Amino acid sequence: MSKFDVIVLGSGPGGYVTAIRASQLGLKTAIVEKESLGGVCLNWGCIPTKALLKSAQVFEYLKHAEDYGLSAKEVDYDFGAVVKRSRGVADGMSKGVQFLMKKNKIEVLNGYGKVQPGKKVLVKGEHGDTAEYTADHIIIATGARSRELPSLPQDGKKVIGYREAMSLEKQPKKMIVVGSGAIGIEFAYFYNSMGTEVTVVEYLPNIVPVEDEDVSKQLERSFKKAGVKIKTSAEVTKVDTSGDGVKATVKTSKGEEVLEADIVLSAVGIKTNIENIGLEDVGIAVDRDKILVNDYYQTNIPGYYAIGDVTPGQALAHVASAEGILCVEKIAGMHVEPLDYGNIPGCTYCMPEVASVGLTEKQAKEQGYDIKVGKFPFSASGKAKASGNADGFVKVIFDAKYGEWLGCHMIGAGVTDMIAEAVVARKLETTGHEILKAVHPHPTMSEAVMEAVAAAYDEVIHL
Repeated sequence: MSKFDVIVLGSGPGGYVTAIRASQLGLKTAIVEKESLGGVCLNWGCIPTKALLKSAQVFEYLKHAEDYGLSAKEVDYDFGAVVKRSRGVADGMSKGVQFLMKKNKIEVLNGYGKVQPGKKVLVKGEHGDTAEYTADHIIIATGARSRELPSLPQDGKKVIGYREAMSLEKQPKKMIVVGSGAIGIEFAYFYNSMGTEVTVVEYLPNIVPVEDEDVSKQLERSFKKAGVKIKTSAEVTKVDTSGDGVKATVKTSKGEEVLEADIVLSAVGIKTNIENIGLEDVGIAVDRDKILVNDYYQTNIPGYYAIGDVTPGQALAHVASAEGILCVEKIAGMHVEPLDYGNIPGCTYCMPEVASVGLTEKQAKEQGYDIKVGKFPFSASGKAKASGNADGFVKVIFDAKYGEWLGCHMIGAGVTDMIAEAVVARKLETTGHEILKAVHPHPTMSEAVMEAVAAAYDEVIHL
């Protein structure tokens, strides 16, 4: 039986980052992984989807070459090659994690891990062999998978989840995307850009429903302009896969209709991977599919911790990484502050991109704030116009009394790379006037942040 200071179950962006930080702090560390290092994010999520989306973006640029005074004739694509490139990027990133494990002297335990009483982990290999390990601290970072609805059972062929959507052998002519969160919207953009006829079905009144309402409406306009069909306040009640394709019955306020497609992509959220990992054996408390933890990710059983998608915080890669670092720094005796879940940025990598942090306008009003709202459209941005990406805007929300930056919401080209300014400023409790007096470079997309703040304080120059 091998003894460690820390054993981490799962090697996604929560698990492998946690293991590296633990090793940096001098803790003897092991990580358990049943598939590929990097977890869903590196292998089947964040990274390979961005590779697909980049291919779609380049293809769109080529199709619109004339808009830039260029000529690109007979532009075409190889769907299989696009998917192959995406898989290659994912494989490269996974190999990068392997290198990081060796560099940081982290022992990789290949197999399916289960926590056991007495601070033990049982690891079952692919050939059925088992080994038991002990650690002073066991951190559960087993992540999540695509959630299945009773009305939308996934067969992996005609009704699929994000994993299959990333590696289809043949491009569908028609696709129905159920759910318009980040996963659904990104795939809707990708497949539409590549020529698939896409219909998005969203149960709530707005697509990307967690975003500010203005952003949701702008994205819906942009998507419809690109040819994506949008059905909001709609629900898929059943699917029929008996024929060549699939027939989805969709219920709306106007009644029921049947949509036909080659494939239905179910993107209705995630289900945590907490079954059969020994939680009941140890007595670890769970509530509504989440492991209960305190501010430092300790469960109710001493020596056992949980981070990432299996806990109640936002199910985002960067959240899992931050939680894991905080968790092991606390274990190592460092002084750490609990994570501020009100200052977590969210990003959706369609085109136009969506990025946000903090309160929406509606939330700020509901919480009783007297607010100042500023909005600056990219149609008034020199850089956006020059680059041919004038869709979208930056919207900022401030507390009128103290100048606190309550929220920032962006939609446009490259905004996922711009949102960090608002995150850092809010962390430092920066006021609107301080943003105004911080000189932003010209011409850049980021100027729109300063201009939106100026609009909130009636000082906007270029609008």
